[in-house]
Amino acid sequence: MTTSTPVTTPFSRETTALEVVRGLDLTGRRAVVTGGASGIGVETARALASAGADVTLAIRNPDAGQRAAADITGTTGNDRILVAPLDLADLDSVAAFVRTWDGPLHMLVNNAGIMASPEMRTEQGWEMQFATNHLGHFALATGLHPALAAAGGARVVSVSSAAHLRSPVVFDDIHFRQRPYDPWAAYGQSKTANVLFAVEASRRWADDGIVVDALMPGAIRTNLQRYISDEELDRMRAQSGGGAAYWKTPEQGAATSVLVAASPLVAGAGGRYFEDCQEAGVNQPGTRTGYAPYARDPESAERLWTVSEEHLRG
Repeated sequence: MTTSTPVTTPFSRETTALEVVRGLDLTGRRAVVTGGASGIGVETARALASAGADVTLAIRNPDAGQRAAADITGTTGNDRILVAPLDLADLDSVAAFVRTWDGPLHMLVNNAGIMASPEMRTEQGWEMQFATNHLGHFALATGLHPALAAAGGARVVSVSSAAHLRSPVVFDDIHFRQRPYDPWAAYGQSKTANVLFAVEASRRWADDGIVVDALMPGAIRTNLQRYISDEELDRMRAQSGGGAAYWKTPEQGAATSVLVAASPLVAGAGGRYFEDCQEAGVNQPGTRTGYAPYARDPESAERLWTVSEEHLRG
């Protein structure tokens, strides 16, 4: 875990993604945004495109992706918006995406995910939230590692959540084979995995010039919450000490992702956890801000990497 000076920026929780990239020139840089057809994903892609980046929307629904690409081009004037199929719960789909990628990759935004879903499993029997939110993105990022290394100074964004405070990665029963399934515990575990991935990837890939960070985008009403009501979300936040929800717009929710992906203000700051466009500190009991110590524990991060590789090998 890094002990260097925390990154601070002039931005806040009200800042939008477009404000973060104002004045930046990303011409010639290539980005992949998973889940880039809706919610904060499309606003992340829009902001990067507005600064001149070539953006690939990696999504399950190609039709939705084409509509999003046309919308981004219409609002930014950037027609270098591509759409590629990607189902993170299907390792064959991830492998196909990796095989078709050609050339360097400067920004990988691991944004897609599912939240607090009913119990579902992949064909391998893996719990769906861990498989989608972590393992699929792990396979994608490690598969694209040569492209990231070739870019020189590439960045990987791991979109986590304050819900990681709900659960560490339970290595003895990741897939809820012994313990009763709990949708929020499963979601929290997967979001902790997103932070641990950033810690270990930054360590392993430092010599390649690849910077990997995790972040909490904030509470945003999007289709991520398709399985839960707003009332339940507010209740869960209040139970965890968050009080009444502060809901961001998708444009505000995408701001921290764009900051980590593209801003020179966070250059070289790997393995860290951001929220509201600032590097966050350790969580204080009774609050929903900051990171849980277990989420940035180097030993857990290394263990998760090994476990993830074992999953991919079958």
